[in-house]
Amino acid sequence: MPVQAQCAYKYFDYAALFANFHLINANNLQMKISVGFCLFVISVLAQSAAAQNDVMVESRYVIDMPTAGMLHRGQVAFDSWIYRDGGMLLGLNVGVFPRLMFGISYGANNVIGVGSMTGQNLPGVNIKYRVIEESFFLPAFVLGFDSQGKEGYVESAGRYVIKPPGLYIAASKNYSFLGDLSFHGCVNYSSEDADSKSPDLSIGLEKSLGEDLAFVSSYDFGLNDRDATAGFGGEHGYLNAGLRFMPGGGFVVELDDKNLLGNEQGLPAGDRTFYVGYVQNF
Repeated sequence: MPVQAQCAYKYFDYAALFANFHLINANNLQMKISVGFCLFVISVLAQSAAAQNDVMVESRYVIDMPTAGMLHRGQVAFDSWIYRDGGMLLGLNVGVFPRLMFGISYGANNVIGVGSMTGQNLPGVNIKYRVIEESFFLPAFVLGFDSQGKEGYVESAGRYVIKPPGLYIAASKNYSFLGDLSFHGCVNYSSEDADSKSPDLSIGLEKSLGEDLAFVSSYDFGLNDRDATAGFGGEHGYLNAGLRFMPGGGFVVELDDKNLLGNEQGLPAGDRTFYVGYVQNF
């Protein structure tokens, strides 16, 4: 969603769906259970949206790329990512002042599935300060630092699969075009610079597909991760795309397909990840 826009939170009456639940084939018990569970979850989310329709949510990331989006003062965000090899990353962020937020995060491999869990050495930390608010002519600008990498920490290599942004400047500009259209840009110098001391560049796009669905995409040029002998980045950069669902009440659910150009050495193109976030006012 746009940086300055409020997510659309509407309450949909699912009573009619439950009333017609008996029309599902009674012989297919598994289908009835599955559909019933889905309807229950949707109903709970919708009712939560109705009760908390004043929650303002800004896009703080386009997949892995930082944006100029912020938490408002008094907001708290709970973030969770599920990625390859049963990995999971959890984050907690707080809006301290109108233009300042900070957070911590921690992830581990093999949280889901078999094998011993392997956590990252240190928690990730991030801080973001909005230097310039968005105006009619200018985008919003933020200055930030984020030490949290993505896709898990590789102990043998002493790095994350996707390098953390480190120190960065991000800009975001929003337009009204068949709904909401947002463009993002980021220049960063990663806190993991043992194999490359080059700065990096990322660009991102968000396009609403209705009130509660959006297409998101980002391209990381990977200028600081092009050493193929290291077994990670290559010459293509990282192209990512996903769908973001915002059912209301501060919830955000996102399914992403990352590394579509097959930039990571030894692995096929495509890397599916799942994100669930929740923002609440306090």
